[in-house]
Amino acid sequence: MATIDGRPAQYGISLKQLRELMETRGREGVAKISEFGGIHELCKKLYTSPNEGLSGSKADEEHRRETFGSNVIPPKPPKTFLTLVWEALQDVTLIILEVAALVSLGLSFYKPADEDAPVLQEEEEHHGWIEGLAILISVIVVVIVTAFNDYSKERQFRGLQSRIEGEHKFSVIRGGDVCQISVGDILVGDIAQIKYGDLLPADGCLIQSNDLKVDESSLTGESDHVKKGTDVDPMVLSGTHVMEGSGKMIVTAVGVNSQAGIIFTLLGAAVDEQEAEIKKMKKGENDGRTPIKPTSNAPQAPPASRGGGDAIKSESDGNHVQQQSSTSAVETGHKKEKSVLQAKLTKLAIQIGYAGSTIAVLTVIILIIQFCIKTFVIDEKPWKNTYANNLVKHLIIGVTVLVVAVPEGLPLAVTLSLAYSVKKMMKDNNLVRHLDACETMGNATAICSDKTGTLTTNRMTVVQSYICEKLCKVLPTLNDIPQHVGNLITMGISVNSAYTSNIMPGQNPGDLPIQVGNKTECALLGFVQGLGVKYQSIRDEIPEDRFTRVYTFNSVRKSMGTVIPRPNGGYRLYTKGASEIIMKKCSFIYGHEGTLEKFTRDMQERLIREVIEPMACDGLRTISVAYRDFVPGKAAVNEVHIDGEPNWDDEENIMTNLTCLCVVGIEDPVRPEVPDAIRKCQRAGITVRMVTGDNINTARSIASKCGILRPNDDFLILEGKEFNRRIRDSNGDIQQHLIDKVWPKLRVLARSSPTDKYTLVKGIIDSTVSENREVVAVTGDGTNDGPALKKADVGFAMGIAGTDVAKEASDIILTDDNFSSIVKAVMWGRNVYDSIAKFLQFQLTVNVVAVIVAFIGACAIQDSPLKAVQMLWVNLIMDTLASLALATELPTPDLLLRKPYGRTKPLISKTMMKNILGQALYQLVIIFGLLFVGDIILDIESGRGQELNAGPTQHFTIIFNTFVMMTLFNEINARKIHGQRNVIEGLFTNPIFYTIWIFTMISQVVIIQYGKMAFSTKALTLEQWLWCIFFGVGTLVWGQLITSVPTRKLPKILSWGRGHPEEYTDAMNLGEERFDSIDSDKKPRAGQILWIRGLTRLQTQLRVIRAFRSTLEDLNERRSMHSLHSLRSPRTGMPTGGAGHPLYNLNLLSPNYSSKQQQQQSPAQPHQQQQQQQQLPSDISYIDEDPQQQQRTLHNGRTSQAPTSNASTSGPNPGPGPGPGFSDIAITLQQQIRSHNENNQHRNGQNETRI
Repeated sequence: MATIDGRPAQYGISLKQLRELMETRGREGVAKISEFGGIHELCKKLYTSPNEGLSGSKADEEHRRETFGSNVIPPKPPKTFLTLVWEALQDVTLIILEVAALVSLGLSFYKPADEDAPVLQEEEEHHGWIEGLAILISVIVVVIVTAFNDYSKERQFRGLQSRIEGEHKFSVIRGGDVCQISVGDILVGDIAQIKYGDLLPADGCLIQSNDLKVDESSLTGESDHVKKGTDVDPMVLSGTHVMEGSGKMIVTAVGVNSQAGIIFTLLGAAVDEQEAEIKKMKKGENDGRTPIKPTSNAPQAPPASRGGGDAIKSESDGNHVQQQSSTSAVETGHKKEKSVLQAKLTKLAIQIGYAGSTIAVLTVIILIIQFCIKTFVIDEKPWKNTYANNLVKHLIIGVTVLVVAVPEGLPLAVTLSLAYSVKKMMKDNNLVRHLDACETMGNATAICSDKTGTLTTNRMTVVQSYICEKLCKVLPTLNDIPQHVGNLITMGISVNSAYTSNIMPGQNPGDLPIQVGNKTECALLGFVQGLGVKYQSIRDEIPEDRFTRVYTFNSVRKSMGTVIPRPNGGYRLYTKGASEIIMKKCSFIYGHEGTLEKFTRDMQERLIREVIEPMACDGLRTISVAYRDFVPGKAAVNEVHIDGEPNWDDEENIMTNLTCLCVVGIEDPVRPEVPDAIRKCQRAGITVRMVTGDNINTARSIASKCGILRPNDDFLILEGKEFNRRIRDSNGDIQQHLIDKVWPKLRVLARSSPTDKYTLVKGIIDSTVSENREVVAVTGDGTNDGPALKKADVGFAMGIAGTDVAKEASDIILTDDNFSSIVKAVMWGRNVYDSIAKFLQFQLTVNVVAVIVAFIGACAIQDSPLKAVQMLWVNLIMDTLASLALATELPTPDLLLRKPYGRTKPLISKTMMKNILGQALYQLVIIFGLLFVGDIILDIESGRGQELNAGPTQHFTIIFNTFVMMTLFNEINARKIHGQRNVIEGLFTNPIFYTIWIFTMISQVVIIQYGKMAFSTKALTLEQWLWCIFFGVGTLVWGQLITSVPTRKLPKILSWGRGHPEEYTDAMNLGEERFDSIDSDKKPRAGQILWIRGLTRLQTQLRVIRAFRSTLEDLNERRSMHSLHSLRSPRTGMPTGGAGHPLYNLNLLSPNYSSKQQQQQSPAQPHQQQQQQQQLPSDISYIDEDPQQQQRTLHNGRTSQAPTSNASTSGPNPGPGPGPGFSDIAITLQQQIRSHNENNQHRNGQNETRI
């Protein structure tokens, strides 16, 4: 019999059996496991040990991979280069150019037999085809450059993605040791340790668990947390979040065989089917209504996140209403995704496009009318077929003006700048998950930061202790403490801390020990080691499976408890937690020499006043350790007598009358670089606020050390309770006007819950007190920070201390957990904004000049001084090359010396507009001077009034060359946008810039000297070249003159793109208008639709950014193997014990429909909901995000409900969050329809959506 690594090669259970096992739930799962002989028998069948794990040998790992698969889901193949070329070719303006060029080519070979063409023209006819060919070639170049940019971006992002995936590690036991391995390396048979905040990477069965609760809404859509346990529901599934507790599981399914993998595979098929369906609908467009468009111009969500009714259309029997409403829900999600800058740019690009196309059409009309009047009216010539060629040439000039006018380089510049920044930010420890977060960060006006780990080092040590009425400022030894108290303390800490928290020796002999797991617990374990006791030997005596009950730490309890059996019968409860909370539950304390004393209220107050507060004022976190015994026989004074097992669920009665063992003060020193980073933020106009769960004195002390609280400042420091009291009205509802009184002065919020953090962030974002609306960044590491991270404009998750849930909800991951990295993100963000502005300033100057020259040239001399091919070259310089050059400028510390722009600052400031108009004026004067009198000044043959097929002239070549020279030197001017005089400064720190500049210059020389017919140029002499360069350098001198004009005196009308982003949404949504949604009464004009479709080049913006973002997100989500659920339950409504239909369902209704539903709700229902909500532990209640949505908040133990106006929106979604998730897919359309139509009294959602 074949053996692998000394064991049989045949496993005792097959892949098929394991898949069947994982499809069971609850009691059924328990029964199924017992069919296999129980969990330990299952481990034996998979040749693994519950305590030792896999052996870790290579042969064994390889064999498992071959048999059960590896834990990766194969990514969608990237688009090939040819696909991207084909996409770039879809652009309407380019298509018109191609057709016109082909017609021109054809006509140049067309020689009608009936004409006696003069011999003179023979030579010219010869070259007639060159221009057509040249245009075709330049179109090909533009297409290839566009495709190449898209291609390199996609590659970059796959690289970034693999980095993000590499970051995701998981704890497994191999060869008896706990080790962190990459999620992709997890195998069937691995023993994995799961804890609070984990995102499960594979399916498995529980071997042992403590108080484990899992959020399975990503798979089932149920927002309630599911209780897991070996005897309740032992199945834990990939893609679900651990919300409470800890445990150990054996991995039974990985990759495509896991539950998330199976859904993923189905989803891929569903998306393909959906795309085929859409194509069919496009063809069969005969019901007089526009079918739903695929959101081709909306930044596309990853295929999985387009879920909803849309993805399982095969079952929907073409039910249009359903489909459209769900699409509109998806698109509503997208609309929120536009960042401030994108919103402003889209509006600007559309405005410029309108202006450009108007001028282009006018140019063509004027050229054709003039030609017809001159030829047929004045010269009275008969029509000849060769005249068609003249008309085509005029059309080509018009289209070229359009190409130059439409700023398709804008989106490219945004994307390049973001891509470049994102790559560089990784070196600065910022892992950007959502592209636009990088630019939004530049506008941030407020940062709400956690304390632990972000402002402090998160390397905790016990520095003070209070044991048996002795306060020690240095670590005591075991001999200083009465023996029985010492034993209780060491045992209590060793057992009552997660077994995943450990202290490892440093890598080198002199290094500090490495703290693994929860840092507070590590500090306590260090304290035990300092007393000279090995905590591991205590843990080996009492392994986790001997625990009777564990009360895991959460934000409501602020404590942790563990119940273990006593050797001589009964139970012992150990607990530790925030001192003021534990103190209140203590009735006894060990006094002098270890004698047991009553712990009276006076003693408690004295202890708080004399021990705990002084510790907190030194910036220490105070933790108390206590215990309680439950004995079957005669009970001592601090014990409790029991008959049988106590009711462990009655937590309140279990956790009372405790005996206090000790209070310790834990120091977490401020990171040395933080005070300086905070000073930089304050100088840059950013307010830093500290939001922490710690004691108010500790928080004040640390905030002063960091510089958040400055002497002489007028500031507020509040505790969570006081904050809530101030922002709620008499009914307990949160009021924006009350928040507005608190937040401007608030600097520290202590003892705050995640809900408080969320309320604060939401309040600041929604506030209209400051003239430039606030842009808020938030840092978070815990599972419960998810809602606040998602609500913030930019969410920072901690890469080291952060839970997977927090990372999923964030926009940027700080790989070093350091506050000073946030300052770098601000610098990069501002740099992106400035790079775009530089490019805009440059591009608009070229646009204005090129369009006016072509237009006036057409009117004045019946010909454009700049030929089609020349304009395409200028377009290539200014769009592609300049965007590369200007978008890759490095940030300088000066960026942090100005105030943030905020949401409403105009995109083109008065200074920039002054530069644009000033430079355009200079260039137009020079070009028209050369056009009308240049031939006389330079003594050359005039190019005006030439025959159509006449060859190129030096006159027009000089005009073209001067224009390019002025453009090139103006590119140097464009490097400064805040009116700085020295435009050369820092030029040589950016190799990309000067390389591109020199390359463009050389190409221009080649084009002029050797371009001939292809570029309509004629070689110039050295003197003529010097004139061109002289006019070019003139732009630099002229730039200095413009700088001297005072900006303050200019009228406000000169700044463009101002106003709130909300005002831009109409312009933005032109691209992704829901023409088909049921409630859109005003159908757009056909012309508008054509316009939108026609300017696909503008949509490069959306496509490029989408390609970027979807690749990034698609993979990002795949990393967690469930590609969409980013904290759905906190976002979409409160887990209300089955009360109230989960809100994601409302996402799928059309907005009008659901708001009507809301109004019809029976009056009895809110009451029912209140009752059911009251029974909930409040740690799982989340405030909903949308101000208009039901604000259900827990207050004074009762639920209050604000009136709702429209429950169909799921809250503003800052940053690209996924659309409707698996939850929506899991609910089949039939169920949705049924649930919509059913009587509303039954909409309590009791498991009607459960699969």
